[in-house]
Amino acid sequence: MIHPPIEDVLEETGGRFDLVVVSARRARQINAYFNQLGEGIGHFVPPQVHSLSHKPLTIALEEIAEGKVAVERVEE
Repeated sequence: MIHPPIEDVLEETGGRFDLVVVSARRARQINAYFNQLGEGIGHFVPPQVHSLSHKPLTIALEEIAEGKVAVERVEE
């Protein structure tokens, strides 16, 4: 079973495509944060939730579900 449930995360983003884009971007940022540790001053925001998972995508989905990641829509 997936934790957090996808239905809960979809409510935060509004759609599947938005969820994929936001979670992938945040997972890349989390991965870059862990890769740059020990190199000095960091340029990336650390994970905003305490997670038992070590996978960046799972951490990103947990952040989205808890409302720690803001999703902004730009209307053209």
